[in-house]
Amino acid sequence: MALRREPHVLVVGGSDSSGGAGLARDVETISSIGVRTCLAVTAVTVQTHDTVREIHPSQPDLVADQMRAALQANKVAAIKIGMLATEHIIAAVAVVLRENPRIPAVLDPVLASTSGRTLLEAGAVDAMKGDLMPLCRLATPNLIELALLIGAEQAVDEDDAVWQGQELLAAGAQAILIKGGHAVGPRSTDSLLRHGQEPILFDTPRLKASMRGTGCMLASAIAAHLANASPLEDSVRKGKRFVFERLQKQWLS
Repeated sequence: MALRREPHVLVVGGSDSSGGAGLARDVETISSIGVRTCLAVTAVTVQTHDTVREIHPSQPDLVADQMRAALQANKVAAIKIGMLATEHIIAAVAVVLRENPRIPAVLDPVLASTSGRTLLEAGAVDAMKGDLMPLCRLATPNLIELALLIGAEQAVDEDDAVWQGQELLAAGAQAILIKGGHAVGPRSTDSLLRHGQEPILFDTPRLKASMRGTGCMLASAIAAHLANASPLEDSVRKGKRFVFERLQKQWLS
């Protein structure tokens, strides 16, 4: 089948019944860039745009089996990882990544919903940071997630955020994209950190528009461009531009 030869992004994450984030946002984003998707569902959630009411994690073996089936069925050229829910699911995903080290993975370290509901069980942050993140080509924390990952207060400025990102690199991460959406000021700046290189800044005007699922959108867009064989820096730049244009369209509508 021709479908099998087309590059796919394997999306590993939780459902969102409102359609505002999670798998729905991932598939929408990747498809709009012209790349196909396949799925491994880590959790089923019951949520609206305002609140998460219920979370039902998948069995870890089921998550791993979904990933392996997707990898067998399709030409998976990148993996996007979102909500993981439990430490055991993190471990299961890490096993599959170790089996497929040549496929770049983008980790959006989903720790809590926009409404504040915890989406990763207590005690699983260390597993994400130590066992999973080093296997991923890129992790994309926002300022709140970055602080939680290293056990610090939220960064107050760009220098503080870069220092916290360097802590994640020292803990084994391959590359970190620090998202600046939770910062203040007229510009929204994301910082790409890699070992032995100066930070690369991706800067756009800060828009007043807000949209749920922008973290999902950015990581998915980056994964889609990696699947199309773009280098990491170019994939980040294109992903940032994609999110900005979507927010700009909403702001102007």
